[in-house]
Amino acid sequence: MADSTEPARGADALLRARRTRVVVVGGGVAGLVSALEWAKIGAQVTVLDAAGRLGGSLETALLDGIPVDLVADAFPAQAPALAGVIDELRLRADVDEAAPLPVWIAGPAVAGRASNAAPLPEATVLGIPSNAWADDVRRVIGWRGAWRAYLDRLRPPLTIGHERSLGRLVRQRMGDRVVDRLVAPVTRGLYGLDPDEVDVEAAAPGLSTALTRTGSLAGAVFDLLAPDGDGSATAPATRATLRGGFGRLATALTERLLDLGADLRVDHRVTSLAAAPDGTWTVRAPAPDQARDQAPDQATDAAAAVPSAASPPGEVVVEADVVVIATGARVAAALLDGAGIRVGADAPAAPVRDVVDLVVVTPALDGAPRGRAVYPVVAPGRAAPGAAGADTTPDVASAALSVTLPSAEWPSLAAAAGPGRHVLRVTLDADAARSDEATIDLARGAAAALLGVDLPAPHAAGRRTVVLEPPASRLGHAEHVTAVRGLTSAHPGLAVVGSWVAGSGVAAIVADALAENDRIRSAVLWPGEGAPTSDAGDESAGR
Repeated sequence: MADSTEPARGADALLRARRTRVVVVGGGVAGLVSALEWAKIGAQVTVLDAAGRLGGSLETALLDGIPVDLVADAFPAQAPALAGVIDELRLRADVDEAAPLPVWIAGPAVAGRASNAAPLPEATVLGIPSNAWADDVRRVIGWRGAWRAYLDRLRPPLTIGHERSLGRLVRQRMGDRVVDRLVAPVTRGLYGLDPDEVDVEAAAPGLSTALTRTGSLAGAVFDLLAPDGDGSATAPATRATLRGGFGRLATALTERLLDLGADLRVDHRVTSLAAAPDGTWTVRAPAPDQARDQAPDQATDAAAAVPSAASPPGEVVVEADVVVIATGARVAAALLDGAGIRVGADAPAAPVRDVVDLVVVTPALDGAPRGRAVYPVVAPGRAAPGAAGADTTPDVASAALSVTLPSAEWPSLAAAAGPGRHVLRVTLDADAARSDEATIDLARGAAAALLGVDLPAPHAAGRRTVVLEPPASRLGHAEHVTAVRGLTSAHPGLAVVGSWVAGSGVAAIVADALAENDRIRSAVLWPGEGAPTSDAGDESAGR
C-alpha cells in the first residue's frame, strides 16, 4: 500500500521537473533519447548539435530511388529498451524483421574446392565451433585444422578470466586455423576488430565461465548453445529494422520532441562547458556558420527529412541544471577537459571506414546465393586490411571488411528495389587519398570477388566516410568507461552517453542512455532520497 504522502511527493517531483533546465549536447540517437526522457516529464530541454541535421548515425537516403540506411541499419528485435522506445513512438507496426539468411565466409583460405566460399558453420559462437569434426567446420579448416582443434579437449581448462583476449584464447585452445578462418572473419565483420583485440567476456558473455565448468572451449560453446531450461535452444537474436529506413526513428524522436516543446538547434557546435559553484552549468555555442553549404548530395537526398527548429543568429549561452553530453569521444573529452574533468587520456583511437552502397541489376544475386553477408578470410601470411604490418600486395577480396546485401535481408527493401535490383554495402578501411570513383570501383571488385559473381557497373553508388567509436567488445573498453563514469558521476547533473561509452549498436546506445538519464533524473526529482518504488511515484515521474 502506497504511503499517504506519495501524492504530495509526486506533486513536488513534478514541480521540480518543470523547473529543471536540461541541455543535451549532441543530436544523435543517444542525445534524442536523452532529451525525450526529460521533455516527457515537463523539463525545459535544449538540444544543440554541430551538424546540419539531427539523428547522427540514423540517416536514410534515397539511392536510385531506394531508401538506404547510410550507417545504422538494424537492431536486435528482442532488445527491451529500444523496443520500449519504438512502442512509445508508435512505430511497432513498421518493424521489419530480417529474412532468415546465413552469413558466409570467403577467401583464399577456403579455396581448393568447388567454391572459395562457405556458410559460417551453424554451431558456433563468434566462429568458435562446438565440434571441430562437423562437416561444415571441417570444410573450412580442413583435416589438419580439425585435428589441432581437437587438442582443446585434452588441454587443462583455464581459470575464469585468465585469458581475456578472444584471439589468444582460441589460438591457445584450438589453433591458428580456427582463429584465422572462422573467428577473424566474424570479429572483423561484426566489430572491425582483430580477434586479439576482442574482450572474451564482452563479446561472448559466459564463455569463460563455461570453459572452466566444462573443461574445454568446444564444450563451453556447446554449453552456451545447449537448450535452455524451458527446452528452447539458444538462438541468435533476430535482426530488425524499420520499413522505409531506420532513419525514421530519428524523425519520430525529433517530431515527438518538437510536440513536447523542446528547443532543437542544428549547426550549433558547443565549445564551452563550465560548472558554477551552485551546481549549475553554463553551455556556450557560437553562432552557426551562415555560409555553410546546405545543398544536398544528389546521391544522398533524405528519404524522410528530419525536422528541426530554425537556428537563430548569435552565440547561444544556456544556463542548465542538467547537462547530457551525447557526442563522440573526442568532442566529449575536450568539453569535459575544459570543465576540469579529464577523461580522454586512455581513450582508444576511433577507426575510420569507407562505406560504399551500390545498386546493381543482375540475376546472379536473385535468391541470395551467399546469404545476407560475406566476411573475407585473409590469406595466410597477410594481415587484415589496415592492420599494422599489413601486406600491400593487391588482394581485392580481402580489401573489404564485409559485404552485406540489405535488399536480400530486408523484405521491405527488396520490395522497394523491385525485381532484379539489388542493394549491396561494402565496408572498407578509409583512405582519404583515394577518390570516390576509385573507392566505388574497389568496393565493386571486392563484392564481386566475395560473392563469386560478375557485377555490372552500378546503377547508382554512394560513398560515405564514417568514424566508428570502438565497440564495447574491445579490450580495455569496460575499464575506460568505468573510469569515465566514475569521474563524471562525481558532478551532479552531468552525464555522458553515446556509442563511445555504450558500445556500438543502437540498442546498446539507447539502453545506456535510458539508464544514465534515469540515474540523474531520480536525483533531481527526489533529491537526497532516491526514487520511490511505488506505482504512484513512477507515475509522478511521467514514466
